[in-house]
Amino acid sequence: MMVPFYILILGPVLAGLALLALPLRWGKVLAPISQIPLAVLAGQAFLAVRRNGPQLQVIGGWPSSVGIALRAELLSLDLVMLSILLFACLLLYNAGKPYVNRTFLFLFLSFQGLLNGIFLSSDLFNIFVLVEVATVVISLLILFKPNSESIYDGSIYLLTNIVAMTFFLFGLGLLYKTTGAVDFDSLKRVIASFEDSERLILPYAFLMTAVSLKAALMPLFSWLPKAHGTPGAPTVVSAVLSGLYVKGGVYLFFRLQDIFEPVLDTRSLFLVLGLMTAVIGFVLAIAQKDIKLILAYHTVSQIGLIMTGLNMDHDYARYGALYHIINHAIFKATLFLTAGLVIEHYKTRQIGQIRGVWREMPAVALASLLAILGITGAPLFNGSMSKAWIMVGADQAWLGIALYVINLGTVISFVKYSSMLWGKAPGKAKRPFWGGPGHRLPALVCLSLGTLCLLGGVLSEPMTRLLFGVALPVDWSQYGRKTVVFLLLLFAGTAIYHFGLKRWRYLQQARDLDLSFHDICLTMAAFFAALVIVLKIWY
Repeated sequence: MMVPFYILILGPVLAGLALLALPLRWGKVLAPISQIPLAVLAGQAFLAVRRNGPQLQVIGGWPSSVGIALRAELLSLDLVMLSILLFACLLLYNAGKPYVNRTFLFLFLSFQGLLNGIFLSSDLFNIFVLVEVATVVISLLILFKPNSESIYDGSIYLLTNIVAMTFFLFGLGLLYKTTGAVDFDSLKRVIASFEDSERLILPYAFLMTAVSLKAALMPLFSWLPKAHGTPGAPTVVSAVLSGLYVKGGVYLFFRLQDIFEPVLDTRSLFLVLGLMTAVIGFVLAIAQKDIKLILAYHTVSQIGLIMTGLNMDHDYARYGALYHIINHAIFKATLFLTAGLVIEHYKTRQIGQIRGVWREMPAVALASLLAILGITGAPLFNGSMSKAWIMVGADQAWLGIALYVINLGTVISFVKYSSMLWGKAPGKAKRPFWGGPGHRLPALVCLSLGTLCLLGGVLSEPMTRLLFGVALPVDWSQYGRKTVVFLLLLFAGTAIYHFGLKRWRYLQQARDLDLSFHDICLTMAAFFAALVIVLKIWY
């Protein structure tokens, strides 16, 4: 019997409601345990889809064109299972935090249900509703430890995303008027046989403007560091936003491109935007002094790399980008969680004031190092595999060079970030392996996620076969060359940062770059207008 997909959406919400009625000490124990039945159900659904192909369920027995349709396929269930893994780890990490109360657990678990709904929904209107509710929940989570800066950043996030989803609603309305459908299957069928492509330009531009902002694509990314790096946001909120939620925008982009591609093929445009996003993201990451902002801006860069792979005309590159979505969620969550422990210990977020993490917090430093090796593409780590498959799709010399530049930028960013691991913290005695009282469970969670960064590389071939149902062979004989390339990039990145960029006066100007709400709205309008003009010229 097939698992009802709505349980994967309502289950976390109902668990959060139940925890509101229980004592907090029980809630902190039961919250991570609630992920076990979800994992079992998601695993059953995944195995059924592996055996029988994609499954569609319509709640209430209505036709899929008018009912609430939920569609499970390998990619959507991959992301649901990823969310279960990360939320279980985040709830364990958070169990001892003093700010955690029953309201926080309810909001956090409700957010998981909404996120699962976005991945499973097969209807654009339902996705609109889910994203709108998720926006409110995320804003409350960002503001959970309120101060003046987090209130400002949370307000910017809320208002910006409301404007973006207004664009989405306009596009949805125009698309329904033009095609008479809002569910994915009907849209794909109708649009594939559509003769007047010009009538689809406006709805496509409205939808893609909103989705590009949700995915933090250039130039619509300036909201992301405010939300992910704001001081008031709990560490687990930053981790899930940067590791997982921003991928919801990438997932919607992937789905919409699949629907519109037969009529409006914009892969070359978004390929260029992906490359620009990746470069600007790592430049702004290098410019930061706040360790959470370094990680937040580098999320922008990695989203650009993923978008580049998705828009290449090569299956390896696309599956490499999809695998990088999963890899990035794991190593970026690890980095944010370890950064949270470092900030708690050192009482500062300024990287220049943090030294000797390896001596002070060995377990945290080791987990950070594993994640850094993953994100920089060190041999045998998960990032190296997904980046290698993306590189296969670089059939032109300039594109291959651009990808090497992006990886060099990643190395430079984390040469700077890893500087806090070394040196000696003045006046500090050597700490236990876990880094001090109350850090044992959080550090163990971080180490577990860091280990996945290694396993995701060593086991990449069976993992991609399991997750995507395709065989992406690994040429282990080429690993000597890959190791040499990585070492050269590491040497070059270290030299460029310490002997050039570290004292580059323009980094201060980049660090001061900050768009107001009005600027973000104008940028959104300009992006929409430019997209319409380009499409009018092409079609």
